[in-house]
Amino acid sequence: MAASEPLGRAATAELLDRYGIRPRKSLGQNFLVDPNIVRKIVEVAAVDHETRVLEVGAGAGTLTRGLASAGARVLAYEVDERLRPLLDAVLEGLNVEVRFADASAVDLPAVLEGEGWVVVANLPYNVGTPLLLGLLRHAPQIDRFVVMLQREAAERIAAAPGSKAYGLPSVVAQLHGAVQIAFRVAASVFLPPPQVESAVVVIRRRPAHPLAEEAIELAAAAFGQRRKMLRRSLRHLVGEPMLPAAGIDPTQRAEQLAPGDYLALAEVSRAR
Repeated sequence: MAASEPLGRAATAELLDRYGIRPRKSLGQNFLVDPNIVRKIVEVAAVDHETRVLEVGAGAGTLTRGLASAGARVLAYEVDERLRPLLDAVLEGLNVEVRFADASAVDLPAVLEGEGWVVVANLPYNVGTPLLLGLLRHAPQIDRFVVMLQREAAERIAAAPGSKAYGLPSVVAQLHGAVQIAFRVAASVFLPPPQVESAVVVIRRRPAHPLAEEAIELAAAAFGQRRKMLRRSLRHLVGEPMLPAAGIDPTQRAEQLAPGDYLALAEVSRAR
């Protein structure tokens, strides 16, 4: 199988059938089978021979193959041992290491050696958002993320303050990076097609503020009672006079504060 040969729907279906593999809903398995989308993701990721890529959820190896064919050195995690012989065939001769383990249970910050990593992945819907946010918070060796998520999850991460989609995931992601939705992806490019649309999100890390974790704690408390005014939802963490001291109206609610506002409140709280 030539390394540059794209794997489409028919080829992927034939491989799955050859190795007796049926996608499992419990594992969030919707295999990407559109070569054009793979090429688009690889292009957005801008990988080359110097790029070290972490992929979570190698699946049938379609995206893994595209990344490695573009020159990237890929460390891929895959939870489903049934896919081992298929991936051996698909990725033969390419600069890829596949580790069969549940990436959400692996201490990835300890695994990634050095700096300058890029995460490129079609993240399983059932673990995508928490895994992404965890890596943003705890794996500073990752510079960029180019990840496919359920469209609603992508919109939550990229949402602006005051919008319906804005919430704690928005605050966490935007405290750690510049977020943009690169493009949407139709359900028809997967095998089997999911019941929802997807979107590719790009996050470019920026240095985290020293009080980022304190700001996240405040945001979590506020969004935990998002119908309440901040003077009530945060009363156990900060006194009401601290809100105006941080330039915040105590009658506002969680979704009205930008990530920077939570940082300002964390700074005032630390200084008290």
